[in-house]
Amino acid sequence: MREASGRFRKIGILGGMGIEATLELMKRVHATTAAEDDQDHIPMFVDMNPQVPSRIAHLIEKTGPDPGPVLAEMAIRLEQAGAEVLAMPCNTAHLYASQIETSVGIALLNMPKLACSEVAQGMTRGAIVGILASPATNSTGLFERFLSEFGITPAYPENEADILASIRRIKKAGPSDADIALLEREAKALAQRGAQKVIIGCSEFSLISKDIQSPVPVLDTLDVLVRAIVTFSGARAKADTLIP
Repeated sequence: MREASGRFRKIGILGGMGIEATLELMKRVHATTAAEDDQDHIPMFVDMNPQVPSRIAHLIEKTGPDPGPVLAEMAIRLEQAGAEVLAMPCNTAHLYASQIETSVGIALLNMPKLACSEVAQGMTRGAIVGILASPATNSTGLFERFLSEFGITPAYPENEADILASIRRIKKAGPSDADIALLEREAKALAQRGAQKVIIGCSEFSLISKDIQSPVPVLDTLDVLVRAIVTFSGARAKADTLIP
C-alpha cells in the first residue's frame, strides 16, 4: 500500500467495449473510493478504443477479425504509459486474455475469474449459478471453466437470441425497460431451474444491474472488478462498498 507516500498504484483500462460500460467502471471506482480530495482518488490510464474488432463478429458470426492483436497493442501502450496492472470492463474480451498477458509484463485483473471466485463463497459443490452474459462467453465456456474449479455448474438462458438482441440494443441506444424486464424473466427462470445465484456477466447488463429484481442474489462482474481495482491500487474503499 502506497498511501503513506501520497501515491497509489496506477491502473490501465482497456476500454471502449462498450463506451458506456467503460464510463460506468470509472464512475463506480470513483464512487467506491473513500476520498476527501482529488489526490485521494486512483490514477487510471484509459485507452478508450471503440475500434477494437467486434467480439460477436469474431466468436459468434465468424465473420470478423481477431480482436486479440488490437487488445495486445492497447495493453502495451498502457504499460508504457506507466500502468502497473490492467483491467478490462468487458467479459467477452477476456477470451483474448492470453494474448494480452503474453504481450506485457504486468498482470490483468481477470474480471470473470474474480467474479466466479467471489460467487462461489458460501456455496457447496454441485450448486448451480445462472449466467446472464453474451452467448459467446457461454459457447466458449468462459465462466464454466472458472466455476468448475469450485465444483459449481453454470446455467444459461434458454433463449440466448433474446439476450444477444438485448446486448446489441443497449450498445446502440442504451438500456430500456424492455431490457430490464428480459433480465428479470431470465433470472427468475434460472432460479426455477435451480440457480442459487445469478452472475451479471456482460458489462452492458451492468448498466441496469441495480434495477433488476431477482428471487436469488445477483453478482455484477463490474462491481467485482471495481473492488479489485481499489484493492490493488492501495486506496481506501468506503465501508459500505466492502463485501458483507
